[in-house]
Amino acid sequence: MTEKLFTMRGASFLFVAIAAACFVVADVSIDTLDPWREFARMLSGVFNPDFATVENVFDALAKTVAFAFLGVALGSACGFGLSLIFHLRVVRFSCAFVRAIHELFWALIFLQAFGLHPLAGLLAIALPYAGTFAKVYAEIMEEGDRRPLESVPADTSGISAFLFARLPDAWPHLKTYTLYRLECGLRSSAILGFVGLPTLGYYLHSAFMEGIYQEVAALLFLFFGLIATIRWWVRPKLLPVYLGIAPFLLGGGGAINLDNVVRFLTSDIVPAPLRTGGSSTDLWVWTSDLLMNQALPGLVNTVVLTQIALVVTGVVALAAFPIISSQFFGRIGRSFGHLVLVVVRSTPEYILAFVFLQLWGPSMLPAIVALALHNGAIIGHLLGRYTDELPLRLDRAAGLDLYGYEIVPRIYGQFLAFMFYRWEIIMRETAILGILGIATLGFYVDSAIQDIRLDRAMVLILITAILNISIDALSRVIRARLRLKTTPECT
Repeated sequence: MTEKLFTMRGASFLFVAIAAACFVVADVSIDTLDPWREFARMLSGVFNPDFATVENVFDALAKTVAFAFLGVALGSACGFGLSLIFHLRVVRFSCAFVRAIHELFWALIFLQAFGLHPLAGLLAIALPYAGTFAKVYAEIMEEGDRRPLESVPADTSGISAFLFARLPDAWPHLKTYTLYRLECGLRSSAILGFVGLPTLGYYLHSAFMEGIYQEVAALLFLFFGLIATIRWWVRPKLLPVYLGIAPFLLGGGGAINLDNVVRFLTSDIVPAPLRTGGSSTDLWVWTSDLLMNQALPGLVNTVVLTQIALVVTGVVALAAFPIISSQFFGRIGRSFGHLVLVVVRSTPEYILAFVFLQLWGPSMLPAIVALALHNGAIIGHLLGRYTDELPLRLDRAAGLDLYGYEIVPRIYGQFLAFMFYRWEIIMRETAILGILGIATLGFYVDSAIQDIRLDRAMVLILITAILNISIDALSRVIRARLRLKTTPECT
């Protein structure tokens, strides 16, 4: 036990030291002239939401829900099928690749191929979610009770054994995780509006850019209400109804031009020297310029920002979990704590970062705070629930002694497990925040798309995927070395 604690302590100190070194070279500054004045305007909007001025709000909410339901349903169905063959290396790699690319990157890709068509948003959610569902579903079924499967007759078919021996045990966990991913799908669907699709994010972006914070607050309150009540309006018996209605709520779009799709696949994403018949020297010059002037700076900034945000996330999580723990607060205090954490963890990092950018300007500071608040609230929520199950002595300490000497040491392994699991997720979000003007890989991807250099954008997105896969693999190694474990439905 002592050796394990020392190892966990050593890993913690190492990551804190890395984050401190990254902070020295990070671009962390406040570049706006009067952030407090802008903050006062935002706060006024929060206390005076104007629901009357919000146009097409119910249409936007309906489209947000429709994209989420159909994207998650398609991703879940494909992921379930893939989970059954997840032991194949090619399946594991393919799933890791598609989930390593953020939904907004997928949306940018599909918008170039299909134009402003609902199919672009649907696939942007379904594809990475299928990779995630396949991994988690496979883990859930692998960790299930094997005794029913061992008790079936030897001549039982594989399908029957799966349906009657393995699936019933795993089914409650599969449902729980799918419901959690539906909440994530609503957040993903909302931010698709920031790249032009007609979901809630489209109207949020417009209201933000015009400084109409009363409308921003109204839209966010409606979104929080949608997330907070999900367990009441998402009922198993109603799912077929929702899925039947959802395609009609997506709205129309221009017809998909197959010539554009073919050109995108066979020409637009092919490196320019190859497309124009250039020599190997031309290809080398093109590749070197892209790697040195865009990929490398974007990669460095992405890693720097991720490592700082990861450690600050840990600080937020350790500070947040007591406000919902029965070990520290009564019912009224915990209710307020739950409200705070629900609001923060329900707000996508992209929207939080967008808000802080209006206050502080385009440095790494808005991204660090946004990532830390969102992910810290998620981990704090999980830790708070975990502490409720801890048995404590009757003569236990109180206050800071209870926190520092009794609770934190007992949950620290679980805390690190959640942190290392969120590491790759924070990396994905860090990359995509570049679209807002922060110089991570997403900044260079968005610039390349704006310049209609889709070949450069695809290479940069590929580098982003490789980086995320590498971080995920390193995280698994560290968790295994420290013998840390998270339950699949909590991730």
